[in-house]
Amino acid sequence: MEIYNFSVRTAKRSELINITKTIEDFIFKFPNSAGLCLIYSPHTTTGIIVNEAYDPDVAFDINLFLDNLVPKNNHYRHAEGNSDAHIKAAIIGNSRMLPYSGNKLNLGRWEGIFLCEFDGPRQRNINLILI
Repeated sequence: MEIYNFSVRTAKRSELINITKTIEDFIFKFPNSAGLCLIYSPHTTTGIIVNEAYDPDVAFDINLFLDNLVPKNNHYRHAEGNSDAHIKAAIIGNSRMLPYSGNKLNLGRWEGIFLCEFDGPRQRNINLILI
């Protein structure tokens, strides 16, 4: 089992950040291995998704949809004022498990991995575990 941790500095309250290259750079170090890569964000107001990375408008549209689905101000009871971020993270989930082999992720042609920030800007940590 191999473990790698890295940080991402987010710039906006709500955004999707492509983290595929950092993950691929880690997996590239293990050319004769195959297995599963766990991608985990240990934060209650972030998510991890796999989706189209070729057209940045897809990430924009996903973020816009989530903002409309879960508005920032909706008479929530949580005192910190970020209930919408917690709800979005609960919907999206904070981890993904992806196959890898031959020192690369087995992603589809247009796929990428995104950190979904819902309560930024902040410094976020990502944990990778190769199984």
